[in-house]
Amino acid sequence: MKITEIRAAGLRHGTPEGGWSNEIRPEDCVHTLIAVFTDEGVAGWGSSFTNDALVRGALRVLEPLYLGENPLEPERVSEKLRAHTFWMGRGGSITHAISGIDIALWDILGKVAGQPAGRLLGGRYRDRVRPYASILMREPAALAEHLSAIRAQGFRAFKIGWGPFGKESDALDEQIVRAARDAVGPDSLLMVDAGASDAFWPRDYKWALGTARMLADYGVYWFEEPLPPDNLDDYVLLRNQAPLPVAGGEVLTRRQSFEPWLRQRAFDIVQPDVTKVGGISEERRIAWMAEDNGVRFIPHGWNTALGLAADLHLASACRNTDLVEYLAGSPFIDDLVENPWRLDSDGMLAIPDAPGLGVSLNLDAVEKHTGERFHA
Repeated sequence: MKITEIRAAGLRHGTPEGGWSNEIRPEDCVHTLIAVFTDEGVAGWGSSFTNDALVRGALRVLEPLYLGENPLEPERVSEKLRAHTFWMGRGGSITHAISGIDIALWDILGKVAGQPAGRLLGGRYRDRVRPYASILMREPAALAEHLSAIRAQGFRAFKIGWGPFGKESDALDEQIVRAARDAVGPDSLLMVDAGASDAFWPRDYKWALGTARMLADYGVYWFEEPLPPDNLDDYVLLRNQAPLPVAGGEVLTRRQSFEPWLRQRAFDIVQPDVTKVGGISEERRIAWMAEDNGVRFIPHGWNTALGLAADLHLASACRNTDLVEYLAGSPFIDDLVENPWRLDSDGMLAIPDAPGLGVSLNLDAVEKHTGERFHA
């Protein structure tokens, strides 16, 4: 079997807000679907967290390296693509594009083997996992109303992030958290994401430590991205002093970038994004490295249905990964699959057990959001 073509299609017409200070619009493209085609008619799907123009440019660079390659060897092929493009910059848009290719190759391998991708990653520790509904922060009343509606859908874990948090006053921050806790109840998991990777983040270590203490008073499960994403030393200090777990890592790419953060225990919970770091192959290595260093691996999932499917398979194959992020209300999660995601009575998501990623795309929805028609 050989790779004959790789196509990219940017998702638009419904791009959800990111909470960024330079906010994205519904017609902006920040997620790109990737389809890998083979000479035996088997196709695989992946997703890259970057603009489609950048992905298409990367595919032109990578084309001489992947045409004719064996799609049943995702780790070797992905490593080949990385190793031969180091001079283009390591960890940037080329790596994001390779992420989508790698996910699609695992999809193909699973389809040919007749096995779910998670089993091919070494075995399944679980067949379901708890999703946490991930939403942007609003003013307290509006946020509470939104959380109550999501709780009514069956979610029992929630993350609130970005928005006004950390940007106006400590009093407002606490009002937001109090409203969220009241809305989801005392028994639900509640996480808070400061979003300190936003442009020109205004807060520092002392704010993060004080805020961590406030969050602990409300039983917050973890504090995510409380500091700018390159401030390793302050993350180490905060993790050692904070009374609740500290999470981060969504902007890092390549396993080598994660090594100092994990070795120095800058995080209690590390959150690589499978659509950025290099795909399933690379994220699995990061997960192993995290476990070796006593850090929990819980993937970042503010992306697409294909990213969610990849995360579910990674969660099935990683011993201590019992949560995945679910971007609530996004058409790129809810509409792109033929069979909608469904929570069970315990608020859990079943890990797909069909071959490959185990999901079938709704090609009408793909055409609606990309303007391109793909054939099954």
